[in-house]
Amino acid sequence: MFSKILIANRGEIACRVMRTARRLGVATVAVYSDADAGALHVATADAARRIGPAPARQSYLDIAAILAAARDSGAEAIHPGYGFLSENAEFAEACAAAGLVFIGPPPGAIRTMGSKSAAKALMEAAGVPVVPGYHGDDQSPARLAEEAERIGYPVLIKAVAGGGGRGMRIVAGKGEFARALDGARREAQGAFGDDRVLLERYLPRPRHIEVQVFADTHGNTVHLFERDCSIQRRHQKVVEEAPAPGLSAAQRKALGEAAVAAARAVGYVGAGTVEFVAAAGAFHFIEMNTRLQVEHPVTEAVTGVDLVEWQLRVAAGEELPLRQRDLALRGHAIEARLYAENPARGFLPATGTVTGLRLAAGEGIRIDTGIRAGDAVTPFYDALLAKIVAWGEERETARRRLAAALGASAVAGLATNLGFLARLVGDPEFAAGAVDTGYIERRGEALTAPRPVPREAVAAAALQRLGTAAAAEPWERGDGWRLNLPAAPRSLRFRCGEAEIAVTARRDGGGWRLDIAGDSAPADPGRAIVFGDEVTLGGESWRLVPVDPLAPPDAAELAAGRLTAPMPGRVAQVLVAEGAAVRRGEALMVIEAMKMEHTIAAPRDGVVARLAYAVGDPVEEGAELVALAPHDDERG
Repeated sequence: MFSKILIANRGEIACRVMRTARRLGVATVAVYSDADAGALHVATADAARRIGPAPARQSYLDIAAILAAARDSGAEAIHPGYGFLSENAEFAEACAAAGLVFIGPPPGAIRTMGSKSAAKALMEAAGVPVVPGYHGDDQSPARLAEEAERIGYPVLIKAVAGGGGRGMRIVAGKGEFARALDGARREAQGAFGDDRVLLERYLPRPRHIEVQVFADTHGNTVHLFERDCSIQRRHQKVVEEAPAPGLSAAQRKALGEAAVAAARAVGYVGAGTVEFVAAAGAFHFIEMNTRLQVEHPVTEAVTGVDLVEWQLRVAAGEELPLRQRDLALRGHAIEARLYAENPARGFLPATGTVTGLRLAAGEGIRIDTGIRAGDAVTPFYDALLAKIVAWGEERETARRRLAAALGASAVAGLATNLGFLARLVGDPEFAAGAVDTGYIERRGEALTAPRPVPREAVAAAALQRLGTAAAAEPWERGDGWRLNLPAAPRSLRFRCGEAEIAVTARRDGGGWRLDIAGDSAPADPGRAIVFGDEVTLGGESWRLVPVDPLAPPDAAELAAGRLTAPMPGRVAQVLVAEGAAVRRGEALMVIEAMKMEHTIAAPRDGVVARLAYAVGDPVEEGAELVALAPHDDERG
C-alpha cells in the first residue's frame, strides 16, 4: 500500500478519498487553486499545494503543476477523482513518466473508451449490444444530416469525447438539426477541446442503467451490480439508486455479464462504469466511464464494499479482495445530488456564499460534501454541493429516509435544488419506481412550481424578529414595552418575492400569538430552519425580508426590454446585430457558464437597440446584455 497519495481534484470527491486514505493510514496531499485556498478539502488533507489561479485550465487541468506538486510533496501516487483529468490518457502517461502511479485504468483503455465512436466499434466486435446510430469519421454537416435521416428522428447528437451531458442535443426533426449540431459542437469544443460528434437513435422513455465494474492486474474482473440513473436534467444525473427498480434476475445477470465483457475487451484495470440505455425490454451499450462515478456511494451501500479502498489496492498491485461469487446485493440505496442551481429558471447554476448550512444525518443516511457554512460557490467549477445517500432494507424504506433527510436540511445564501429534490423523492411516480430519462421534463411543473409560504415559515421569521427585539434593553426596544403593563401588539411586515405578508403579534402567556392574514393562532414554527432572512421547511425555502415602513421604496425595475445575464459567465455567441428586428423567442446571445451553454432569447418582438458585449467577453450576473426596443409602429 502507498504511504502518501496526492488527490488531483477538489470538493466532495477529494474529501471522500481522504476519508478512506486516513482509515488505511495513507497520508494525503490536496491541491488547490486560488479560489479554493480556504476550501474544506484543503483543510482536511495532511498537506496542500497551490497549483494556480481560479480557472480550471490554469490549475486543476494543468498537468505540469499537478506533477510538480506531487513531486515536491513526496507523493507516490495520484488519485484523479472524477472530472478534470480523471479520463485524460495523456495525464495517466505523464504520471507514469514521472515515476508516479496513476490510480486509474491504463492510458490505452482511457483513450479507447474516451472516444464514444471507438468504444462502440469495440463493443460491437465484443458482442455487446449498442444503440443504432452513426459514429463514423466523416464529420461534415451534410453527412451527419444524411445519417440523421437514415437513423430516423428523433436523434441524439453526442460529443465523441467527454461526458456529463455536455455537447449533447436531442433533435426532434430535420429543421432543428443544423442549429443543434452547431451548438453541440461548440459546447464539446469548449468542454473537451474536441468538436467531433456521433449520432444515436433517441429511444422513447428510456432508462439509463449503468453497471459498476472492477478489474485488477492479475486477470480478475467483476461487476458490482447496476445503478439506475434515469432521473436527469440537461442530460446530467440528479438522483441515482441501486439496484435498478423492476429488473428481473435474468436481466440483472445479462447486464452484469455484458459489462464484464466490455471491461475485458478493452483490457481494463481499476474502477469503471459501463453505461446502457434500456427500453422495450432490451438494453444497449452507450459508453464507458473510465473512472469512479459521482454516484458510487449507492453501490457501496448495497455491497458493503469501499470502492476507493479497492482503487488504492489495485493500483498498488494487489488482487481484488472479492470474486464475483462473493458479491451480493443487500437492501436498496438512493442518492440525491444537492446542487447550487435554480430549478425554476431551467436549473441555471447559482453562485454565492453559503451563509447557513444544515445537512441532516440519521439512520441509514450518508452525507458526502466538500462545503461548510461560509464557503463560496464560484462560477469556475461544478455546482455540486453535496450528495445525500439513504439506505434501507427495501426501496421504500430508503426513499422515506431520504425524504426525511432532505426535509430536515437547509442551505442559505444561494439558490439550490433542495426543495426540488424533496418534491421529487415524495412524488408518487418516483415512489412507484416509474422512472425514465424524461421524468423531470414530464413532471417539471409539479416539481418546480412556486409554493405559497406556509404559516409555520412566517411564524419562524416572526419569532426570530421578536426574539431579537426582546433581547434589547427596554429603552432600545420597539415592541411597545410598558412598565407594569401588558405589551402592546407588535406589527411586522415581510416581503417574499413580490408579495408582502403582514403579521400582528401579541403576548400569549410565555409565548406569542400571531395574526397572519386574519387567522390568529399560537406561534408554531414547526420544523422550520432559519438562517438570516431565509426560512426552510420540508426542504422548501422562502426569503422573508423584514420591511421597514419608514424606509424609502426600492428602485423600480428597469424597462421590460432589458435582458440580463442569469449568472456569471462568458459570451460564447452573438446571434443578432444592433438594429435587427427580432421576434419573441428568437435566440439573441449564448452565454457559457459552469461548463454549460445558456441561450438568451427575446421575451417579445422588438428591435435590438444595443449589444453590450461581444464574443469572448466575461459577464457578471445581472449585467445588461441586450437592450430591446419596440418596433417603430408600436411607439405610436
